[in-house]
Amino acid sequence: MILTRVLHYQITQYETDWTVEEFLQKKGYSRNALSKLKRAEGGLTVNGRSAFSSCRMKTGDTLTVQLYEPEPSPQILPAPMDLSILYEDEDLMIIDKAAGIPVHPSQGHRYDSLANGIVWYSRKKGTPFSFRAVNRLDSGTSGLLIVAKNLISSSILSQMVKDRLIRREYLALATGRLPDRGTIIAPIGRAENSIMTRRVDFDNGDYACTHYERLFYNPDIDCSLARIHLDTGRTHQIRVHFQYIGHPLPGDFLYLPDYSLIGRTALHSWRLSFSHPITKAPMVFTASVPEDIKNACPFPDPVGSTSISVPIQKRNPNSI
Repeated sequence: MILTRVLHYQITQYETDWTVEEFLQKKGYSRNALSKLKRAEGGLTVNGRSAFSSCRMKTGDTLTVQLYEPEPSPQILPAPMDLSILYEDEDLMIIDKAAGIPVHPSQGHRYDSLANGIVWYSRKKGTPFSFRAVNRLDSGTSGLLIVAKNLISSSILSQMVKDRLIRREYLALATGRLPDRGTIIAPIGRAENSIMTRRVDFDNGDYACTHYERLFYNPDIDCSLARIHLDTGRTHQIRVHFQYIGHPLPGDFLYLPDYSLIGRTALHSWRLSFSHPITKAPMVFTASVPEDIKNACPFPDPVGSTSISVPIQKRNPNSI
């Protein structure tokens, strides 16, 4: 086991008489994370002494959480990769993923996934950690991805995804002229006799909601540039919803295998905004639109500009 993170919490008057478990649950710690902390020697201490999760605290107490991680899985082999890391601290990384790179290893992609590259990067730095991608991106989709660097940031960020507290915005090319704006509410399920393809399924599908606005229309190629915001995160949600309304994304090998404009799905994870899982500081990241999308449908700036806004004050990173 490797000690990866130490967090100190000062108990306020408002939190007096809370148990350790109640306090950490309100901080967003999952049951799984709490269970592991309870079992770890020195995982939970109050004023320097080992504490049970049922221990009641008082004003001025210091609760310390020590995170121990197992050795990284040997099934994810390190492989050198050019990584575009927009931000990194003790708890998370923001990656600008290139199109064509799968996030996780799979059959046929054992050595060239983003996970392989990040394992190689972390070992080179001497700070190995288990790979935990918070938001999912298909192999052909480019753009912003959150990677949690420890058990606690992973559990809090995963819950934030479920509670819709991470705003995810995409840019996509869609065939035809989209309406000025719209909302697509249509349940999504697995297509019959396929393990990969999804479809709108009003009988057995899961609720899915996609908001969009048209930013630009190019009549020469009959394509629209859309800015998209998701309320839910179903597999292939944007791709399936835009096919459903008659405006599929060009270059999509499943839903519109036409590569005359672009050689991959014309979809880019453009902007992420959320609160830091530990410090709670607001964070905003925006990634430049790749050249292949720009070349397929030239559009005016500034929609593709890169910006990073991370207003975190300098402080002791272990003190919360």
